[in-house]
Amino acid sequence: QVRLVESGGGLVQAGGSLRLSCLASRIILSINTVAWYRQPPGKQREFVATITSITSGSSTNYADSVKGRFTISRDNAKNTVYLQMNSLKPEDTAVYYCNTNVPFGALKGGYWGQGTQVTVSS
Repeated sequence: QVRLVESGGGLVQAGGSLRLSCLASRIILSINTVAWYRQPPGKQREFVATITSITSGSSTNYADSVKGRFTISRDNAKNTVYLQMNSLKPEDTAVYYCNTNVPFGALKGGYWGQGTQVTVSS
């Protein structure tokens, strides 16, 4: 069974930092595009950041709202993708989800983690 497990969320004051982790089992994150999404209270889930596979150059892309403050990265040895969040704002409060899509093979499909809560106090 494919699992994505997020961790690292918590309560932080505005201006602070957190680093989220997304650990995968049964799939190799480095050969798939991985994204972070978030769902603020009472709102729809929205895109935050993505990192492409190694074969696609590990390119990164960010939502305008987090550009310059958040950094997505990957540790291939640990099969983990990170989201470093700096200069956090109250509007960053949300449940953060890790997502990947396996394009072919026996494990083909889209996968989501269970989410990790990030709360930024003003």
